[in-house]
Parts: sequence; C-alpha cells; structure tokens
Amino acid sequence: MRNHIRLFREHEKMTQQELADRVGVSRQTIISLESGKYNPSILLAHKLASTFKRYIEEIFIFEEDEDE
Repeated sequence: MRNHIRLFREHEKMTQQELADRVGVSRQTIISLESGKYNPSILLAHKLASTFKRYIEEIFIFEEDEDE
C-alpha cells in the first residue's frame, strides 16, 4: 500500500514529530509509514485522515497483489 502522508504533512508545514504528536504515535511510526514499511491500523488511518481533513482513500492507495 502506498500513501501520500509526506505530501500532506509537508503541505501543512508539519514536522514528522508534530504529526506523530497529533495522532498519538512515535516519530519512528511516521517515518515507517512515509517510507511504506508499515501499514497503519484503521484507527491510525482515520486519525491521519482527520488531521489532514481528507478521506482515507485520498491518503492511502491500495494496490492489489498480482498473484491474487
């Protein structure tokens, strides 16, 4: 799953730490999300969407595996 977290965060002129504080996670979690190494829980995805005033689908891009 790809995402636009960094794009929206930078648009809001927010640091990774500021975003982490707003959604209640560590800065390392934000780093992992932005790099695509971690997929968020539904709750975290909702908090991120609310923070950016966007729909979850605007932030996260689900890509199906070609093997399925």
